[in-house]
Amino acid sequence: MTQDERQEKILKLLERGSSYLVSDLASRFNVTGATIRNDIRLMESRHQLRRGHGTVMPVKLDVTDMPVDEKYKMHSEEKHGIGRLAASLIQEGNSVIITSGSSIESMARAFPDGSNINVVTSSVRVAGILNSKNGLKIFMLGGRLVHNSVSVRDDYTLMGLDNIHANYLFFSCDGFDPESGITTAFPEEARLTCKMMECAQEKILLADSSKLGKIGFGKICNLSDIDILITDSGLSPASRGRIEMSGVKVLIA
Repeated sequence: MTQDERQEKILKLLERGSSYLVSDLASRFNVTGATIRNDIRLMESRHQLRRGHGTVMPVKLDVTDMPVDEKYKMHSEEKHGIGRLAASLIQEGNSVIITSGSSIESMARAFPDGSNINVVTSSVRVAGILNSKNGLKIFMLGGRLVHNSVSVRDDYTLMGLDNIHANYLFFSCDGFDPESGITTAFPEEARLTCKMMECAQEKILLADSSKLGKIGFGKICNLSDIDILITDSGLSPASRGRIEMSGVKVLIA
């Protein structure tokens, strides 16, 4: 196999959106570590990939804001599975905080019916979905409504969390990355999620595997700051291993 052929195959692997250990690539292509590192340096110089600590990843994809209706249509099957698994973690008598987001809406649709559960949310859409369930006590945070997300995230929203203590925070993101952490398109949304994290015992991220390697302008936290990541089977074993090494429990829907 020529160098060009090997590098083309590396690009094909990275198109899946996952990261790979450099040592695994050397084994896969039956070359030395020095050879594969030379390939990686050349490819990085052409902005075809980026390097981490002993890993290679797809080039950063800056996240952009879009209406939640459009987001809901993207990777919808994966999001439905993630939402169902997240909802199954909630028990009778729990208090939960829920952000906005398409994966979060899938979770809301799978929410247990007839349960004595307190729910605090910043999303009008999520509150509307949950309002069809019996037994829930729904608390809407205030603030100016954001058009695309149909949610709130300003100073009034933060004030509504001052006297809240919950068992769980379920939140979504626009990108997650072992090096750059968990990010979203807007710093205001990141600030709100950080405040929500302070109010919850366990922090649970709902993110389909397509968001791995994507990085937004607003940083929420490091991956090690959460307790559980719920994602789909598109997450590579190498990426899962790196995330679990940071102390995060990974659940595959």
